[in-house]
Amino acid sequence: MSGHSKWATIKHKKGIADQKRGQKFTKLIKEISVAAKMGGADPETNAALRTAILKARAENMPKDNIERAIKKGSGEMGNAVFEELTYEGYAPGGVAIIIDTLTDNKNRTAADVRSTLVKLGGSLGTSGCVSYKFQTKGVITYDASKYSEDEIFNAALENGAEDVTNEDGTIEVFTAPGDFSGVLEAMQAAGFVQESADINKIPDNYVAVDKERAQKVMNIVERLEDPDDVQMGSTEIEVPDDYED
Repeated sequence: MSGHSKWATIKHKKGIADQKRGQKFTKLIKEISVAAKMGGADPETNAALRTAILKARAENMPKDNIERAIKKGSGEMGNAVFEELTYEGYAPGGVAIIIDTLTDNKNRTAADVRSTLVKLGGSLGTSGCVSYKFQTKGVITYDASKYSEDEIFNAALENGAEDVTNEDGTIEVFTAPGDFSGVLEAMQAAGFVQESADINKIPDNYVAVDKERAQKVMNIVERLEDPDDVQMGSTEIEVPDDYED
């Protein structure tokens, strides 16, 4: 029975991973489609599309999926209308949270965001209530067991990055949003394979909370990331060392 139970656990974990990967692909496809619709289907002349494609490739999205998303956005395969909307609020403990969405139904998305926050102990705020606490940055991460901090630091800054940090086995490269695609492409050309690459909102400061409150905040983040409409959630939480997912 123990062998069967272990196999069931492995399958369950794989199912969750596959589901999360599928959700991420869905969100990236939307982002590519909207970028193609707004700026055209040529990534050479459309910086937003080029960035979206790079992010999709960083997640190992198949080339066919990317091409279909571009065609859909440029009108070759139907034309859905999406809006970019940002919600701001608070999680338990006064932790600031920003939710970026890309939706074809803003009433549905607003209701989903508000309901999730309220049910799990948070609250939805007014526009601008917490956004001043965050900066938008490109973030590219590398496995510190594969590369040294010095070699990443030298290559990243030489190609236009703003800063490089190394913590808990992960090297993070920070860029201005407009420089993200150029830095990522340069790092890839230099032979560095990233763990992840995205444009995120980074808090200026972090709020330290206890383990119980950290769990409540993470519950909100996980629930908010489930809907396909949500592109990114950013918080200013500092997770305790003994927190376990």
